[in-house]
Amino acid sequence: MAEGPMKTHGAGTLRGDDAGTEVMLAGWVNRRRDHGGVIFIDLRDSTGLVQVVLNPEDAPADEETLHGLRLEYCVSLTGTVRDRPEGTVNPDLPTGKVEVVASSLVVLSPSEPLPFQLDDRIDIDEALRLEYRYLDLRRATMSDNLVARSRAIAAMRRVMDEQGFLDVETPTLIASTPEGARDMLVPSRLRKGSFYALPQSPQLFKQLLMIAGVERYYQVARCYRDEDTRADRQLEFTQLDFEGSFWGQEEVLATLEQIASRVTATLRDFEPPLPFPRLTWHEAMSRYGTDKPDIRFGMEIKDLGAAFAASEFKAFSDVLEAGGTIRGINAGALGASRSKLDALVARAQELGAKGLVWLVVEDDGSLRSPVVKFLADAEQQSLKEGLEATAGDVLLIVADEQKTALEVLGRLRLDLGQPDDHDELAYLFVVDFPVFERNDDGDWVPLHHPFTAPVDVDQMRQDPGHALSKAYDLVVNGSELGSGSVRIHDPDVQAQVFDILGISTEDATERFGWFLEALRYGTPPHAGFAIGIDRFVAILQDTPNIREVIPFPKTQSGADPLTGSPSPVEEEQLRDLGIDIRDEVRAEWAAAETPGD
Repeated sequence: MAEGPMKTHGAGTLRGDDAGTEVMLAGWVNRRRDHGGVIFIDLRDSTGLVQVVLNPEDAPADEETLHGLRLEYCVSLTGTVRDRPEGTVNPDLPTGKVEVVASSLVVLSPSEPLPFQLDDRIDIDEALRLEYRYLDLRRATMSDNLVARSRAIAAMRRVMDEQGFLDVETPTLIASTPEGARDMLVPSRLRKGSFYALPQSPQLFKQLLMIAGVERYYQVARCYRDEDTRADRQLEFTQLDFEGSFWGQEEVLATLEQIASRVTATLRDFEPPLPFPRLTWHEAMSRYGTDKPDIRFGMEIKDLGAAFAASEFKAFSDVLEAGGTIRGINAGALGASRSKLDALVARAQELGAKGLVWLVVEDDGSLRSPVVKFLADAEQQSLKEGLEATAGDVLLIVADEQKTALEVLGRLRLDLGQPDDHDELAYLFVVDFPVFERNDDGDWVPLHHPFTAPVDVDQMRQDPGHALSKAYDLVVNGSELGSGSVRIHDPDVQAQVFDILGISTEDATERFGWFLEALRYGTPPHAGFAIGIDRFVAILQDTPNIREVIPFPKTQSGADPLTGSPSPVEEEQLRDLGIDIRDEVRAEWAAAETPGD
């Protein structure tokens, strides 16, 4: 005979209208209290929790079972919903007006003593949380994050479906085509000495789908990058990836606005105003010192070169003569002591500046600073006007190479700036990125990736350093949610980009030959984007670390305390793959396993 259901209702769904209803519930013992022989438990399942009354006189279970109930025991029960007695209503609980009087209870599975309390108010070491992630995910905050992640992805899928996108999976075992970060490699058993790579993104395959005539593609894609992890970065991550044929930047950005608006409404219950503002890459860098500015507050960077064009202060004049720049911000009324101001100087030097000039505007409008005696009255007046200074403001100036000055002031701006509304979501697009940038060796490298279309092919060829690309980013509150671009669909243009990057025809053929061949078969103009789902959900859930919204993340060092990965494998497996481990690596393993090390 088939078994019936273990539950008819969710514990967190019961309300006053359910009074008098017989229900079957199943879940975990969230809390247990003994009141004069009557036992109360809070029963928790994925919908929430409800108070359950276990009166021994009603014999819902034998005495040993009732008194043996402990936290996180998994139980099922049958009972009747009733209004809570007067004076016992819990207004902080959605089910706080009712309770369930149990007529029967069965322990489905007992629980060992917990390694930590499943209470959001208790600070728990993250390594321990990750080791017992299956318990950590039972905590209310973590459960809410999982629900939010699922709802966000569902909202994204609805937008994609409404706009006619086709959900298509792309391979996760591909050829290594480095895209900036190191590839995660997978050795082949059938072709010893050869390796697959896990995709850093589905970039080339989604472009192949455009060539294949799909026209509108998307997927919720797993991506992998062998790079150091940070609060907003993991070795493996998830993105909403989409691409469209016969459209360009405007169509992509319009789609992004719909996605961001729908997800925000789903998780935050309000819709951000449309259209999102736009900044060019040059504007973002000049005004905020970063290509992902937080525009919830001002404190914009100003060019002070004109104010000090004739300055006799050598720290300024020498920089201008060498082709550098003088930039500043008005940090507002910090009420900064001399020690705090000196700390700002040290911070600027830590960020790469040669130094930092600070000036405080006194009540009478004069400037207080160790360098004020070197500045002419006209320079001081121009400085105050340029930074719109008023009494009490602290003015910060960096004289250096342009890249350094902007980056340092951009970081100081974030250190010191405070948005008026921390819950505000300030979306914007950053557009018109350069095609190329110089690496540490002075070589050209793509600012996005080598398949990004330039705005002007002739200009790119003649002046690579000033060529703009049809690339765009979506930013919110100082975090980049994702990047995209119009792609190169002309194989001749693609060859020119490779040539500027110093990639020979032979090297390009070896690395991307299969893709370059495909470009020659009637490739339509196409463009796309990828949104980092983990980062997006973390921001909307107001958590600073994406590990809080990933079900089973890695630690900062890339380890998984739950499964013990990464870990050595058996010698037989290595032989099958044609791999040998070097002696010095084995020595490192042995040292790591030595007790006390």
